[in-house]
Amino acid sequence: MIKSPSPTDSASKVVQVDLGDRSYPIFIGSAELSRVNLNTYIQGQKALIVTNDTIASLYLDLVLGSLDEKQVDVVVLPDGERFKNLDHLNWIFTKLIEKKHDRKTTLIALGGGVVGDMAGFAAASYQRGVPFIQIPTTLLAQVDSSVGGKTGVNHALGKNMLGAFHQPRAVVIDLNVLNTLPNKQFAAGMAEVIKYGLITDYDFLQWLETNAQKLLNRDENALAYAIEKSCIDKAMVVSADETEQGMRAILNLGHTFGHAIETFQEYTGFLHGEAVAIGMLMAMEVSVLAGHLVDQDVQRIRSLLEVFSLPSRPPDDMVSTDFTSLMYRDKKVLDGKLRLVLLRALGDAYVEVDSSESLLEKVLISACGS
Repeated sequence: MIKSPSPTDSASKVVQVDLGDRSYPIFIGSAELSRVNLNTYIQGQKALIVTNDTIASLYLDLVLGSLDEKQVDVVVLPDGERFKNLDHLNWIFTKLIEKKHDRKTTLIALGGGVVGDMAGFAAASYQRGVPFIQIPTTLLAQVDSSVGGKTGVNHALGKNMLGAFHQPRAVVIDLNVLNTLPNKQFAAGMAEVIKYGLITDYDFLQWLETNAQKLLNRDENALAYAIEKSCIDKAMVVSADETEQGMRAILNLGHTFGHAIETFQEYTGFLHGEAVAIGMLMAMEVSVLAGHLVDQDVQRIRSLLEVFSLPSRPPDDMVSTDFTSLMYRDKKVLDGKLRLVLLRALGDAYVEVDSSESLLEKVLISACGS
């Protein structure tokens, strides 16, 4: 059983993701890049660091300096969701082959969610699978995409449509890297933090409401607690349903709507967390029409999201038919049926397989017009 963290203790912590022989630790603390010995999780004499041109200038030398005498190569990707595609994934494969990396090589993902997803997918695919380590440098990656083994790239027609489940050997979360994170990226990560309170943890949701201003000010104790609690909540869900055959789908609250927005904007508009914030409110509106929530619940969460200046409405040029066509391309569609994550109550999510199209249409029209 995972012990609940203390909201006043910012000492280094370890959260374990329990998956049998694929279990791994999540290290969380203020100086983890200096404290954690990455060499422990590198089984061979070769490693490839995947990063981007923003993060490379900030933290690449620190990571390189922490590695023992090994062959360490580097791929520096351009920064941005629009580069999360097969063309740029091939940069990683090309470097691995050019530098003669073998099945004992370890990939190290140093960056946000895009870098982590791409490095993880490359690790899952190269020579049918090699180990990798996650070093997430954005709040969103720290609380969500670096944990759970989902990897992949986008396609022009759909978000994350190409990928694999491939668990990391370890996740190293250094709170200090958030000091260089822009406010917009920080807010996008907070959307995913709030998601955990909405889907499984009402007590955490109440704590977030009470401590929203501390989090906005990046109070170290509050931030450490929020990240650890998010990782614990996600680890519990992933441990119960690693490959999303059932309950893991609740982690996608708001994502079907959000992915449609990102695809519509060709991955150049709202950040992922911003699109998810909009999507969570839309899912809550469907939950109201389904008789589970009340309007005051939606306004309560809208107000919490507004503390972090997160958007609450879809793009002005996106209409309901755009949503419908893109949502039915979502990878959560099975046998032609759209599966939505809805809320029975705040802190209690479920997957609606036979969601009423009429309820969904009402929400879409209300949100963005016909």
